[in-house]
Amino acid sequence: MAKFTKKKKKGMDEISTASLPDIVFMLLFFFMLVTVLKSEEPLVNVSTPKASELTNIEQKTLVKYINIGSPINKELYGDVPVLQLNDAIASVDDVQIWVSQKRGELAENEQSKMIVSMKVDREVKMGIVTDVKQELRKANALKILYATGKGERTK
Repeated sequence: MAKFTKKKKKGMDEISTASLPDIVFMLLFFFMLVTVLKSEEPLVNVSTPKASELTNIEQKTLVKYINIGSPINKELYGDVPVLQLNDAIASVDDVQIWVSQKRGELAENEQSKMIVSMKVDREVKMGIVTDVKQELRKANALKILYATGKGERTK
Protein backbone atom coordinates (compact mmCIF):
# COMPACT_ATOMS: atom_id res chain seq x y z
CA MET A 1 0.00 0.00 0.00
CA ALA A 2 1.05 3.47 -0.77
CA LYS A 3 1.85 5.76 2.03
CA PHE A 4 0.33 9.24 1.83
CA THR A 5 1.92 12.04 3.70
CA LYS A 6 0.49 15.42 4.31
CA LYS A 7 2.37 18.21 2.62
CA LYS A 8 3.49 20.99 4.84
CA LYS A 9 1.82 24.29 4.10
CA LYS A 10 4.13 26.91 2.78
CA GLY A 11 3.68 30.60 3.47
CA MET A 12 2.47 32.96 0.79
CA ASP A 13 4.55 33.19 -2.33
CA GLU A 14 6.86 36.16 -2.37
CA ILE A 15 6.13 39.03 -4.73
CA SER A 16 8.83 39.49 -7.29
CA THR A 17 10.56 42.86 -7.00
CA ALA A 18 12.66 42.47 -10.11
CA SER A 19 10.57 44.98 -12.09
CA LEU A 20 10.39 47.54 -9.27
CA PRO A 21 13.37 49.64 -10.48
CA ASP A 22 11.82 49.81 -13.95
CA ILE A 23 8.55 51.08 -12.52
CA VAL A 24 10.34 53.69 -10.39
CA PHE A 25 12.30 54.99 -13.38
CA MET A 26 9.17 55.14 -15.54
CA LEU A 27 7.45 57.24 -12.88
CA LEU A 28 10.50 59.45 -12.57
CA PHE A 29 10.62 60.09 -16.31
CA PHE A 30 6.87 60.71 -16.42
CA PHE A 31 7.06 63.39 -13.72
CA MET A 32 10.11 64.94 -15.33
CA LEU A 33 8.21 65.30 -18.61
CA VAL A 34 4.95 66.70 -17.26
CA THR A 35 6.41 69.08 -14.67
CA VAL A 36 6.39 72.71 -15.74
CA LEU A 37 9.24 74.78 -14.41
CA LYS A 38 9.25 78.53 -14.09
CA SER A 39 10.71 79.69 -17.37
CA GLU A 40 10.54 83.46 -17.13
CA GLU A 41 13.49 85.36 -15.77
CA PRO A 42 12.78 88.74 -14.19
CA LEU A 43 14.10 91.59 -16.31
CA VAL A 44 12.70 94.33 -14.08
CA ASN A 45 13.10 95.10 -10.39
CA VAL A 46 9.77 94.75 -8.62
CA SER A 47 9.21 95.30 -4.92
CA THR A 48 5.49 94.97 -4.46
CA PRO A 49 3.57 96.95 -1.84
CA LYS A 50 2.10 95.13 1.16
CA ALA A 51 -1.61 94.46 1.61
CA SER A 52 -3.67 92.90 4.38
CA GLU A 53 -6.76 91.68 2.52
CA LEU A 54 -5.44 89.03 0.15
CA THR A 55 -7.06 86.13 -1.66
CA ASN A 56 -5.47 83.17 -3.37
CA ILE A 57 -6.22 82.22 -6.96
CA GLU A 58 -7.39 78.64 -7.33
CA GLN A 59 -6.64 78.08 -11.02
CA LYS A 60 -3.13 79.41 -11.42
CA THR A 61 -2.97 78.24 -15.04
CA LEU A 62 -5.42 81.01 -15.96
CA VAL A 63 -3.14 83.75 -14.58
CA LYS A 64 -0.79 85.54 -16.99
CA TYR A 65 1.80 87.94 -15.61
CA ILE A 66 2.87 91.47 -16.54
CA ASN A 67 5.81 92.97 -14.63
CA ILE A 68 6.29 96.74 -14.49
CA GLY A 69 9.35 98.26 -12.86
CA SER A 70 12.81 99.70 -13.36
CA PRO A 71 14.94 97.52 -15.64
CA ILE A 72 17.74 95.40 -14.23
CA ASN A 73 19.98 96.24 -17.21
CA LYS A 74 20.03 100.03 -16.88
CA GLU A 75 22.74 100.49 -19.53
CA LEU A 76 20.46 99.00 -22.18
CA TYR A 77 17.04 100.31 -21.10
CA GLY A 78 17.79 103.37 -18.95
CA ASP A 79 16.12 104.33 -15.68
CA VAL A 80 12.58 104.73 -17.02
CA PRO A 81 10.12 102.04 -15.79
CA VAL A 82 9.52 99.37 -18.42
CA LEU A 83 7.07 96.59 -19.09
CA GLN A 84 8.03 92.90 -19.13
CA LEU A 85 5.86 90.49 -21.09
CA ASN A 86 7.10 86.89 -20.99
CA ASP A 87 10.90 87.03 -21.21
CA ALA A 88 11.23 90.32 -23.06
CA ILE A 89 10.96 94.03 -22.44
CA ALA A 90 7.99 95.34 -24.40
CA SER A 91 6.12 98.54 -25.05
CA VAL A 92 2.56 99.32 -24.06
CA ASP A 93 1.49 98.85 -27.69
CA ASP A 94 2.46 95.15 -27.50
CA VAL A 95 -0.05 94.37 -24.75
CA GLN A 96 -2.99 93.58 -27.08
CA ILE A 97 -0.92 91.18 -29.16
CA TRP A 98 0.39 89.54 -25.99
CA VAL A 99 -3.16 89.08 -24.63
CA SER A 100 -4.37 87.44 -27.84
CA GLN A 101 -1.31 85.16 -27.85
CA LYS A 102 -1.86 84.12 -24.22
CA ARG A 103 -5.57 83.50 -24.85
CA GLY A 104 -4.66 81.26 -27.76
CA GLU A 105 -2.57 79.09 -25.42
CA LEU A 106 -5.59 78.37 -23.21
CA ALA A 107 -8.38 75.91 -23.88
CA GLU A 108 -11.39 77.40 -25.62
CA ASN A 109 -13.67 77.16 -22.59
CA GLU A 110 -11.05 78.90 -20.38
CA GLN A 111 -10.21 81.81 -22.68
CA SER A 112 -12.86 84.07 -21.18
CA LYS A 113 -11.63 83.24 -17.67
CA MET A 114 -8.05 84.47 -18.25
CA ILE A 115 -6.72 86.70 -15.47
CA VAL A 116 -3.94 89.24 -15.95
CA SER A 117 -1.76 89.73 -12.88
CA MET A 118 0.14 92.99 -12.76
CA LYS A 119 3.24 92.92 -10.59
CA VAL A 120 4.06 96.60 -10.26
CA ASP A 121 7.00 98.12 -8.38
CA ARG A 122 5.91 100.44 -5.57
CA GLU A 123 8.01 103.31 -6.97
CA VAL A 124 6.40 103.27 -10.45
CA LYS A 125 4.16 106.20 -11.36
CA MET A 126 0.58 105.38 -12.28
CA GLY A 127 0.92 106.70 -15.85
CA ILE A 128 2.38 103.50 -17.30
CA VAL A 129 -0.03 101.37 -15.23
CA THR A 130 -3.00 103.33 -16.58
CA ASP A 131 -1.71 102.92 -20.15
CA VAL A 132 -1.39 99.17 -19.68
CA LYS A 133 -4.90 98.97 -18.21
CA GLN A 134 -6.29 100.90 -21.22
CA GLU A 135 -4.62 98.43 -23.59
CA LEU A 136 -6.02 95.51 -21.57
CA ARG A 137 -9.50 97.01 -21.92
CA LYS A 138 -9.06 97.28 -25.69
CA ALA A 139 -8.02 93.61 -25.75
CA ASN A 140 -11.10 92.73 -23.64
CA ALA A 141 -8.94 91.40 -20.79
CA LEU A 142 -11.09 92.77 -17.99
CA LYS A 143 -10.02 90.48 -15.12
CA ILE A 144 -7.01 92.22 -13.62
CA LEU A 145 -5.37 91.69 -10.28
CA TYR A 146 -2.41 93.33 -8.58
CA ALA A 147 0.24 91.12 -7.00
CA THR A 148 1.21 92.18 -3.48
CA GLY A 149 2.99 90.88 -0.42
CA LYS A 150 1.37 90.03 2.89
CA GLY A 151 1.30 92.97 5.26
CA GLU A 152 -0.22 94.12 8.52
CA ARG A 153 -3.63 95.72 8.65
CA THR A 154 -3.44 99.41 9.56
CA LYS A 155 -6.18 101.28 11.34
